[in-house]
Amino acid sequence: MVAMLHLRLITPSEMTGEVVRLVERTVGTAHLVVLPDAARDPAGDVVMCDVAREAGDELLAGLRELGIDTSGSIAVESIDLSLSERADKAEADAPGEAADAVLWEHLGDATHEESTLSITYLAFITLATMIAACGVVLDNAILIVGAMAVGPEFGPLAGVCTAIVQHRPRLAVRSMIALLVGFAVAMAVTVGFSLFMDSVDLFSEQRLRADRPNTGFIYAPDWFSFVVAVLAGTAGMLSLTSSKSGALVGVAISVTTVPAAANAAVALSYGDTKQTWGSTEQLLLNLLGIIIAGTLTLLTQKWLWTAQRRRNGKP
Repeated sequence: MVAMLHLRLITPSEMTGEVVRLVERTVGTAHLVVLPDAARDPAGDVVMCDVAREAGDELLAGLRELGIDTSGSIAVESIDLSLSERADKAEADAPGEAADAVLWEHLGDATHEESTLSITYLAFITLATMIAACGVVLDNAILIVGAMAVGPEFGPLAGVCTAIVQHRPRLAVRSMIALLVGFAVAMAVTVGFSLFMDSVDLFSEQRLRADRPNTGFIYAPDWFSFVVAVLAGTAGMLSLTSSKSGALVGVAISVTTVPAAANAAVALSYGDTKQTWGSTEQLLLNLLGIIIAGTLTLLTQKWLWTAQRRRNGKP
């Protein structure tokens, strides 16, 4: 399958010629269409083309340098199926491999959305933590895995990594706020949830303090926790930049961020400081490992892609 992107541009009439020349000299483009005076808001021409994914970032950067994102509009869509010899040739001519290409503009936009503190984000992270609370008390690994899959915390973590690499302090602040406030709210609600469950005899301190072979690791951080977090952070960032959503789900159920927060909240409701601190250390260790690994992964991808462009004579 050819990995192509479809661009729909609204350009001021006086800029259309320059935009068309940019598209034509970008290796990996095809199916150029120009519709004069077709746009009404903003007024201007409509320019459409297809571009190989590995050439997409270069073209988008050139369009932004021309100011099309402010004077007009740039819309990008992924093409699921393209039956065209011209598309095949464009993809073959474009330097590099589509799977290795990073669309930095898309990454920044995606992490901006995923790292915003919203009611939906708070609802998901709170529900995930409450599910994990049931899992730790019952020593039920299935509930723990379910809570990991529901948790939305990788979005802000990816936002922090992207902000570091792209030098975007606002994105970093927004992501950290979403991360810290999200976990604080989730843990506070879970403390109340734990007290309620105890009052109706569904939770008990004896269950929390009993041997838990399936979930005891959650409040006992070690170097394996950090290693797994680093591996998960790397896999998660690769899945995000290559749009491999299935891999991202796997990352979600491989690290114990939400379960650690849940265990800390339940232990806090019973005054168990040992488990509270142990779970908090596990949480912080996993968050640190993911951020370090995600940032290094993006830096490596950026360096490799820059080296690839230089080998092909690109600046």
